[in-house]
Amino acid sequence: MNNFLRTRRVRWIAGISLVMVMTLGLYSFNDDKRNFEVVKNLDIFYTLFREVNSYYVDETNPEKLITEGINNMLESLDPYTTYIPESDMEDFRFMTTGEYAGIGSLISKRGEHVVIAEPYENFPAAEAGLKAGDKILEIDGKNMVGKNTPDVSDMLKGSANTSLKIKVERPGEKKPINIELERKKISINPVPYYGMVNDETGIIQLNNFTQDCSREIEKAFLDLRDKQGAKSIVLDLRANPGGLLDEAVKIVNLFVPSGSEVVSTRGKVKQWDKTYKAMRQPIDTVMPLAVLISRGSASASEIVSGALQDLDRAVVLGQRSFGKGLVQTTRNLSYNAKLKVTTAKYYIPSGRCIQALDYTHRDEDGAVGLVADSLISEYKTLNGRSVFDGGGISPDIKIKSPKYANVTFALVVQSMIFDYATEFVLKNKTIAAPEDFVIAEGDYNEFIEFVKAKEDFRYESLSQEKLKELVKTAKREGYYEKAEEDFTAMEEILKLDVEKDMRQFEDEIKELMVMEIAKRYYYQKGAIKASLQNDIELEEAKKLLKDMGQYDGLLDGTVASHAGDRPSRDKKS
Repeated sequence: MNNFLRTRRVRWIAGISLVMVMTLGLYSFNDDKRNFEVVKNLDIFYTLFREVNSYYVDETNPEKLITEGINNMLESLDPYTTYIPESDMEDFRFMTTGEYAGIGSLISKRGEHVVIAEPYENFPAAEAGLKAGDKILEIDGKNMVGKNTPDVSDMLKGSANTSLKIKVERPGEKKPINIELERKKISINPVPYYGMVNDETGIIQLNNFTQDCSREIEKAFLDLRDKQGAKSIVLDLRANPGGLLDEAVKIVNLFVPSGSEVVSTRGKVKQWDKTYKAMRQPIDTVMPLAVLISRGSASASEIVSGALQDLDRAVVLGQRSFGKGLVQTTRNLSYNAKLKVTTAKYYIPSGRCIQALDYTHRDEDGAVGLVADSLISEYKTLNGRSVFDGGGISPDIKIKSPKYANVTFALVVQSMIFDYATEFVLKNKTIAAPEDFVIAEGDYNEFIEFVKAKEDFRYESLSQEKLKELVKTAKREGYYEKAEEDFTAMEEILKLDVEKDMRQFEDEIKELMVMEIAKRYYYQKGAIKASLQNDIELEEAKKLLKDMGQYDGLLDGTVASHAGDRPSRDKKS
């Protein structure tokens, strides 16, 4: 019997050993096969490029061909894995630090000219007297007419403390103006505005997550709380596209106890997986906090709003966020280039990942679908509230996003409001404070006539767009001929009347005019102050922060919220 058991044990051990050898061999085989595929395809790519470069009928640009090949390859993975050549490193540094050397101005293309769209307060452009609407004719004697925005931008940027001369054409001036100025280190504050919105509530706006933005948030919060008497705070992350992960962690740490988990990252390289916790003592864990998000709030914005929601530290208001739960790491390449590559997904404290699009499983046509319903899971916040993964951050209080009429959209896109503001400034040396400034009826009538006089102003109403689609469908199905007179009559009824539409949507058009004109006199802060006067989402946040019963109820789950709504799965990107 002992011999029998010994024999079985030997056979069992031998069997396990054989399985292990076969498994290890399989892994080795798979690795070797994958390495062979990599080498083989790199060789094919090299020989293909060599043949094209040698024998293509026209002269080729090797750098352009290779860059395009790289970009198309990375695009097949996801939109965030990108190649950064040495020539683009300055822009990359600006994205991560918010700093560059230049004149401190936003520029845009208008016809044959690049114009000054917005000089930033306290920077060289504004201090030298450049104004919004100035058309750039020359930079250091070089003609800029017909140049694209990136070309002009490159000329304006340069080493700090170097001088340049700009010739501009200014509306209202008969002759071009020559302006000499000196480039400076430009550091854009990621917190463009903070202040009190009523006797007890302050607001802090954060535009992006650049280096040290958490310090700016901390400074703003302490000033509002300790010097301006704020009893509650609104953190505005609307349209914030994200940025540095570490800064998002630091911002959450300002409001949650030390040791709290904020976010974790998990990817292919397990050694890189990491859990980020609040490492320092917070500055405030009790003050009521509301976070505003929108469809454009992504990445680091979702870490902050999602972590504060999961930890039941803040009430989130607005629209469902973008749903970018992918982490990028920058890797160095040859010749000072870099690769920004997606290396992991991030998971907020409840355990959920808020990535909305599934780039791994594309349709046959290459379309990217949303995460399937079957893969959506329910999670719990610290207080036991239900939340879901797979589709961005769902706010506790949903607020419908305001939609502008087609005529309003056209007035912005075709720079009608911008151009009118330029003329308005010529006639008005001063205006009221941003929070008090309104568009007088006479000025609005003048704006209508200004737009009507522009022969190239074109737009379609939503009704016209829908009618065009209906006509196409009716023609395809053979019904159009039978009702042609009715369709023609409807087209006549819907014929555009610019003045009529501008009267119908006067309120929203005036709001945008106020913001643009306020910016001309009070810079970006003035435009923000003006915009807050009719901010529906801010009003909801203020109302919530006055009702502590609803606020506490949303956080402890006794008042129903929208955060536990399952993501909708009816769209593709």
